[in-house]
Amino acid sequence: MTSEKPQNMIPIPSRVAEVDAYMEEKVGLGVSFDLGVRRIKVLRKDVHIYYINGLTDTEYIIDILDSLIHNKNADIVSTKVFDVVKDLLVHQSVQEIKTMDELVDQVLSGLIVVVVDGKPIGLVVDVRSYPGRQPVEPDTEKVVRGSRDGFVENIIINTAITRRRIRDERLRFEMLHVGERSKSDISIGYIKDIADPDLIDIIRKELNSIEVDGITMSDKTIEEFIVRQGYNPYPLVRYTERADVAATHLLEGHVLIYVDTSPSVIITPSTLFHHMQHAEEYRQAPAVGTLVRWVRFLGIFVSLFLLPIWLLFCLDPSLLPEKFEYIGPNEKTHIPIVFQIFISDIGIEFLRMAAVHTPTPLSTAMGLVAAVLIGQIAIDVGLFVPEVVLYASVATIGTFVTPSLELGVANKISRLVLIVLVALFKVPGLVIGITLYLIMLASIKTLNTPYLWPLLPFQPKALSHIIFRRPYPGSIERPSIVHPQDLYRQPRKSKG
Repeated sequence: MTSEKPQNMIPIPSRVAEVDAYMEEKVGLGVSFDLGVRRIKVLRKDVHIYYINGLTDTEYIIDILDSLIHNKNADIVSTKVFDVVKDLLVHQSVQEIKTMDELVDQVLSGLIVVVVDGKPIGLVVDVRSYPGRQPVEPDTEKVVRGSRDGFVENIIINTAITRRRIRDERLRFEMLHVGERSKSDISIGYIKDIADPDLIDIIRKELNSIEVDGITMSDKTIEEFIVRQGYNPYPLVRYTERADVAATHLLEGHVLIYVDTSPSVIITPSTLFHHMQHAEEYRQAPAVGTLVRWVRFLGIFVSLFLLPIWLLFCLDPSLLPEKFEYIGPNEKTHIPIVFQIFISDIGIEFLRMAAVHTPTPLSTAMGLVAAVLIGQIAIDVGLFVPEVVLYASVATIGTFVTPSLELGVANKISRLVLIVLVALFKVPGLVIGITLYLIMLASIKTLNTPYLWPLLPFQPKALSHIIFRRPYPGSIERPSIVHPQDLYRQPRKSKG
């Protein structure tokens, strides 16, 4: 819990010397090397310009200084110097502020503030130029065909490339600031006449109620405050780094949350099936997209249930028909199968974590060494039976097929729990585990949205859109789960 903000805002002093004194005491002017001030005279009046090095565009500052210093209005009386200065600031955004709290916040956000001696008003000029990379295709959401501009760590660029795709006057980006110390920029994106007003109010209320000193983990911190996930491993919001995916969800009626310094946008609300979708399905023909979707569903199913079911057949071979007896292990081993599965699963997780922290060329070589050399040696020395390596590898590939990293990790946790239950109770363990798994998913709600929609509550028409990739001309209605104000995205065709 952070301390409450002071109720009485300090007004900007009329004398610029007092402004300097405040900035020195509160912000560290003269101590922090990146906090700059330029003191000039305009028509014999002191004018101070405050800024942060690295967050402002230096060329714009030079232009402002040049226009102020070389102005030709020598006959203007001193009482009108403020108006002259304001008129000389011809940049795209100039606002007036009247309190020191606003002055400090604007300077620390990367804007410059101009203060004229004798006038208790600051002029805020937006010349921000945040350091960062240019939009490139996201590594985790690549497509064969499609745009290559993904989100970056700059909220201004992210909202710009979204608005480039939706040039609608009803598209809104509300700006909020979260964090007592970080004062991070957060934007709520929605289309005014489509998104559910109640959902917008809930998200706005949740964001405004956050009381924390900073959100250095950006979007993940915001997610945990909004949905209060606790120890539930399943993702309750969807992340995307693709602008086309974000724009698609806006047009469906979703509400998006943009967090400065994060290349991911939060999509709300989201269900389990939202985490199984990928942009590639919509960049192919409907039949091809449907096939890709089914293969993805199969991979997710395999990643979750293959190892527990195979372990059950190993522990109770009588469950297998005679023609499938080859499925069980054909070699004897001194290590129980369940421990082999755990060792292989954890070993693969070691490899994945090591690859994340290893430079790309080395990670490729490391993967080949681990997969070929270590796996083969483990089989040769009798640590693993070959079937364990095979099925563990297939289950891992299924995890990588899952479009959502968060869903893949959550399914891995569920898989390990199912393996333990099968090892302890065999068939009853598998039945109980799957039952508890389905009950858990059915009980989850995120922002008042059922997690298993459209399976529970059952809506066959919406479920058909999940199973099949429909052609765009046939997608007339928006998803009802987001309660859109405008249900139809295309004109309804009259019958007859």
